[in-house]
Amino acid sequence: MGTPDFAVASLSALYEAGHEICGVYTQPDKPKNRGHKLAFSPVKEFALTHDIPVFQPLKMRDPTVLEEMRALKPELTVVAAYGKILPEEVLSLPEKGSINVHSSILPAYRGAAPINWAILNRETETGVSIMYMAKELDAGDVIDVRKTPIGPEEDAQSLTERLAALGAELLLEVVDRLEKEPVSGMPQDGSRSSYAPMLTKELSPIDWNRSAPEIHALIRGLIPWPCASTGIFGQENTKIYVSRVMPDHTSQAPGTILSADKSGIAVACGGGTVLKILELQVPGGKRMHVSAYLAGHQVMPGKG
Repeated sequence: MGTPDFAVASLSALYEAGHEICGVYTQPDKPKNRGHKLAFSPVKEFALTHDIPVFQPLKMRDPTVLEEMRALKPELTVVAAYGKILPEEVLSLPEKGSINVHSSILPAYRGAAPINWAILNRETETGVSIMYMAKELDAGDVIDVRKTPIGPEEDAQSLTERLAALGAELLLEVVDRLEKEPVSGMPQDGSRSSYAPMLTKELSPIDWNRSAPEIHALIRGLIPWPCASTGIFGQENTKIYVSRVMPDHTSQAPGTILSADKSGIAVACGGGTVLKILELQVPGGKRMHVSAYLAGHQVMPGKG
C-alpha cells in the first residue's frame, strides 16, 4: 500500500527480491496540470507495468475493501506513504500483520511530512523506521531503524530519494526475518514523540528577519512543494530553490540586497547574517540560475 515515488522503492525492492505481491493499494487517480487529465500514482504505474493487481478504494472502511483483501489472502501488508488511515480490521487481517516504512527515527516526526520537518527544524540526522502498524498514527512497535546524516545543503527532494532507497533496503531485511519467525518490535516512548503535519502554502513566505541558516533550512525543506518564496525582487511569490549561507556579516537591514552578480544574489538576514540565492523562479517563468535571471532583470543592491 503506497502512492508516491518514495513507496515505489519499497515495492520495487520486494518485487525484485522475488516476493509474491498479491495486490497493490494506492490512492485514486487525480486530475493533473491544466488539462485536468487523470494521472496514475507512481505506485500504480509500477504495478501495471509489472502485471500486479491494483486497487484504489475511495474509503478503506468500505466493506468491499475487507472482502477484497480476504480474497487476496496476504501473509503481510507493507505500507509506505499510502496517505490513508487504515481501520483495525484491515491492519490485523494478514497473518504476519501490517508493517510501515516511515521516514523518520520514531517516535520523532510522526505524521505526513517527516522528511520536510526534519530539514525545517535543522536536524542533522534522520532515518527510516520499520514498525508494526497500530490504531494511533505512527505509534506502533518499532522493528528496526536505519539512521543517516542530513547533508548541510541537502533538500527534501534529494533526501526523500535517499531515504526511499534506505527504507527499501531495511524493508527487505525485516521481511526476510518475518518469513523465518515472529519478530517483536520495541514499544515507542510516546513522551518523546513529535508531529510532522502536512505542508501548506502558508509556510512559503520568507521572513528575512530570521537568520540565514533558518531561511536556508526553509528553502531546502519546502522543495519541491510549496517552495519558499519572496517579493524582494519586485515580483511577489518568486520561488527560491537553492541558497547558501555565507560567512559574511552585515549591518544592513534584513531583506536588503547586498550584491547581485552571476555568483548569486546576497541578501541581509536577521542577526547580521547573509544568505546567497543561487536558483529561483518568477511567476510564470522557469526555474533558473541567478546568472540567467540577471541577464534579463536588473537587481539593484541596497533595495529590499
